[in-house]
Amino acid sequence: MKATNEINAAVLAAFRRSLPAWFRRHRRALPWRTRRTPYRVWISELMLQQTRVEQARAYFLRFMRRFPSLKALAAASQQDVLKLWEGLGYYSRARRAHQTAQWLIAECGGKFPATYEGLLALPGVGPYTAAAVGSLAFNLDVAVVDGNVERVLCRVFAFGGGRQQVQAWADELLPRGRAGEFNEALMELGALCCTPRKPDCPHCPLRKVCQGYADGQPENFPAKAAKKKLPHKVVGAGVIVNDRGEFLIARRHEHGMLGGLWEFPGGKQEPGETMTQCIARELVEELGIHVRVGSCLVVVHHAYSHFTIDLHAHWCRINSGRPQNVQCLDSAWVPFSKLREKPFSRADLHIIAALRGVKPPEF
Repeated sequence: MKATNEINAAVLAAFRRSLPAWFRRHRRALPWRTRRTPYRVWISELMLQQTRVEQARAYFLRFMRRFPSLKALAAASQQDVLKLWEGLGYYSRARRAHQTAQWLIAECGGKFPATYEGLLALPGVGPYTAAAVGSLAFNLDVAVVDGNVERVLCRVFAFGGGRQQVQAWADELLPRGRAGEFNEALMELGALCCTPRKPDCPHCPLRKVCQGYADGQPENFPAKAAKKKLPHKVVGAGVIVNDRGEFLIARRHEHGMLGGLWEFPGGKQEPGETMTQCIARELVEELGIHVRVGSCLVVVHHAYSHFTIDLHAHWCRINSGRPQNVQCLDSAWVPFSKLREKPFSRADLHIIAALRGVKPPEF
């Protein structure tokens, strides 16, 4: 097959006839594909960003049981929303969803705009989410380009990569009046068949027009950037317990990573510091308290998208001072039985798990 980046009749037929037929046979039964409303589509798309479908499925079902409508989400507290999002990561998505729901109730009568431009104007909604909601909920003629779509089109055209060109191809291939099905089919193909490794080319509806398949090297497209080694941070956290057996936790400021979540207070170890010195310094800076740092409860190894951490959680007792919200949004003394009522990051959930059935040491 001669390499070309042109969309000819054979390519159009494959995308507009063979691909939808494949999708109707192989589409997965996903909860956001039933009782489709702009609200349900929007929440599902927010959850699916940087998240595997199987993980998002369980979160979506729980979220819809608790917040079945835009009105229910807008009326909730941010803490309730974050609690339902707990463990899903990228918590700014949850905060923006809550804020946008309140904005839609206050400014738009609880209705989503039915135009791409109107959706794009919503707080926290970018081109991808606007295109997804617009095409899937309102069948607007807008093409969605996510990682799956980019991979499929790069392989079909044996193209190294570049979002602008991929978007242009997606726009041209889009069948007018059937944008929702087309976008879903293309994304589903990338998820189930045209996978990053070991794509199932023999069963792909686009194989006859795929240049990557014809060349025998589909996995070469799109071109893979060299993996960078993720920065690593060593972090200390104080498991501060009082005579009543309550634990002191702090709530992070909303602007920043893990914003609005609760944590066992602490921070990054500085060069030349011991872990004991790190935790003692951080608790003065964050809460204005001087503590005795005791033994290590647990070391949590965790990977975020842009760095990894070793989180050393040590038992602590207050020597002097009363907790003040110096560098945190809030703080509270909470018994172990009530800790899981607060929204925590996944790393801090490991600390809570390590506390189960453990008696605080004497020191």
